[in-house]
Amino acid sequence: MPPRRPLTLRDVSEASGVSEMTVSRVLRNRGDVSAATRDKVLEAARTLGYVPNKIAGALASQRVNLVAVIIPSLSNMVFPEVMTGISNVLDETDLQPVVGVTNYQPARAEKVLYEMLSWRPSGVIIAGLEHTDAARAMLRSADCPVVEIMDIDGDPVDAMVGISHRRAGRMMAQAIVEAGYKRIGFLGTKMPLDHRARKRFEGFTEALAKAGLEVEDQQFYEGGSGMTKGREMTAEMLKRCPDLDFLYYSNDMIGAGGLMYCLDQGIDIPNSLGMAGFNAVELLGGLPMQLATMDACRTEIGEAAARIIATRAEDPSGGGGECIELTPTVAHGDTLRAV
Repeated sequence: MPPRRPLTLRDVSEASGVSEMTVSRVLRNRGDVSAATRDKVLEAARTLGYVPNKIAGALASQRVNLVAVIIPSLSNMVFPEVMTGISNVLDETDLQPVVGVTNYQPARAEKVLYEMLSWRPSGVIIAGLEHTDAARAMLRSADCPVVEIMDIDGDPVDAMVGISHRRAGRMMAQAIVEAGYKRIGFLGTKMPLDHRARKRFEGFTEALAKAGLEVEDQQFYEGGSGMTKGREMTAEMLKRCPDLDFLYYSNDMIGAGGLMYCLDQGIDIPNSLGMAGFNAVELLGGLPMQLATMDACRTEIGEAAARIIATRAEDPSGGGGECIELTPTVAHGDTLRAV
C-alpha cells in the first residue's frame, strides 16, 4: 500500500477555488469572510477529509505518541474488555491510548474522529466498518495506520480485526436448530444503530431459512441494554406468543433479564423454552443458570489491533491492509439443550 500524503491547506485551497490564506481564516474562524466563501471552504474540507494539524510547528515529527481509540459505549460491558486488550499491548510501548465515545451516533462519531485526528495520533483504532462519508474521507486521509475493529463483514479503510457477525448469527441458529427448537423469537437493543447486532440477525435468519424455519416474532428497542429492559421485552413477547420455544437476544444483558423473568414465572428452561444471548459477559456468571452465549473475542481483538498499530509505528514503511478474523464459539450453558 503506497504511503498516504497528509492533506494541506493547498489541497483545500485548490478544491474550493480560494487562497490558502482565506482557507486558513475560515478553518481558524478568523477574519472577515463571506458566508458563501466560508460554506465553500468548509464543504471542500469535509469532502476531502481534511483535518487541521493542531501540533504543526510544535513537534518536528508532527506526531504524538497517542493512539485514538473510538468506541460506541463505555457502559456496554463489551468495550472495557477491548480496551484491556489494547492496553495489554501498548503498555509495552511508548504509545498511549486515548478514548473517544460515540454513543452509536454517526454524527458524534464524525466529531470525535475530527478532534482526535487534529492532534495527529500515531494510529487510530475505531469500532465498526460503517461510517459517514465525511468520517470515511478523514480515515482515508489520515497519515497514520487505521484499524477498524469488532467486525470483518465489509470493506476496511486500511486494516481490520474482528469476527464475522453474520457467521456468528448463522452458528447460533444452527445450534438452536440442532437442539430441536422450532418456534423462535428475537429481541434486540440499539437496533438498527448497532450494525454488528443487525448483521448477526441477518445471518441468524438466513440460517433458519435454510432449515425451513423463520423468526416467529421479533422486537427491537433503540435504547441501551439492561436486565430490566430484557425482562420487559421478554414479558411482552411471551404474552403475544406464548407458544415460542426459543428466545434469541442480541446481547447477554437483555438475555439475562429475560432469563430471570422466565425463572420467576416458573418456566422450564431449557426444555419448554430455550434462550441465548451474545458476548459471554463474565459478570453474569453468578446467575442461577448460565445463559447460552457466544464469546466475541473482545480482548483478543484489542490486542491484535494494538499490535498492528505498534508494529507499523516502529516501521511506517511496512504493513497495510491487514485482515485478522477471529472465530467465536457457542457456549450452550444451561439454557440451550445440548445435542
